Amino acid sequence: MAQIDDLPPLRDVIQRHGLSAKKSLGQNFLLDLNLTARIARAGGALDGVTVLEVGPGPGGLTRALLAEGAHRVIAIERDDRAIEALQEIAARYPGRLQIVPGDALEFDARAALTGERARVVANLPYNIATALLIGWLTAEPWPPWYDRLVLMFQREVAERIVAKVGDKSYGRLAVLAGWRCEAKIMFDVAPTAFVPQPKVTSSVVRLVPRDKPLACDAVALQRVTEAAFGQRRKMLRQSLKSLGVDTTALLAEAGIEPTARAEEIAVEGFVALANIFAGQAQMRV
Repeated sequence: MAQIDDLPPLRDVIQRHGLSAKKSLGQNFLLDLNLTARIARAGGALDGVTVLEVGPGPGGLTRALLAEGAHRVIAIERDDRAIEALQEIAARYPGRLQIVPGDALEFDARAALTGERARVVANLPYNIATALLIGWLTAEPWPPWYDRLVLMFQREVAERIVAKVGDKSYGRLAVLAGWRCEAKIMFDVAPTAFVPQPKVTSSVVRLVPRDKPLACDAVALQRVTEAAFGQRRKMLRQSLKSLGVDTTALLAEAGIEPTARAEEIAVEGFVALANIFAGQAQMRV
């Protein structure tokens, strides 16, 4: 294993600070610094880049980001036990690591960045990974405060993010991701890379925002996709009834057959449905 800096090995850091991974926090620590460096580079060169990291834990990826040249890393950590370990990294890289104790779901990135654009690179805690991604994909205004997302997910979730219409994994996440970003699985990470070892393979996904995605109300798109894929085996004329509208008229205006199912509808079709639904909602107010 390559030595990327002169800080102690991560196993020593974990032992010294009592950082046994907590299942309640969705923690699985990466100890291979070669691998963390590869993740850090997966989004491109880091020189001059401000990086937002969620769930740094003992700081393996944090160290890689800084060693690879990130101008500044903002590390959001909910586990108080990890703060002291991160402070040791901050001392090694003066002025370049900002530690933010707290919940990433409540963090206002746009306010913290004060106008600059950042990059998100993170081995996300599994229990909040999807919620964080949806929040970033539906951020307003657009283009967003980040130039790209480089994120670790369970392989199954990664496949759902990059899926295309007709794929087995195609669903709500694929529609939201495909609407506003170009998503790609960069590489897989074996369970043996983590402590403790998860039961599944993980994948690093890169999402690059589209400058001009199709115009659509994000809330309406979420409601339409939740309804459509919530009963994905049913025809859309039935599954969309939970929206409380005339589904036959909605589908007709969007040019979609009422007998179609959710997995047969491309992103453009869902955007059309969401825009019509949002317009009908405004008329009812």
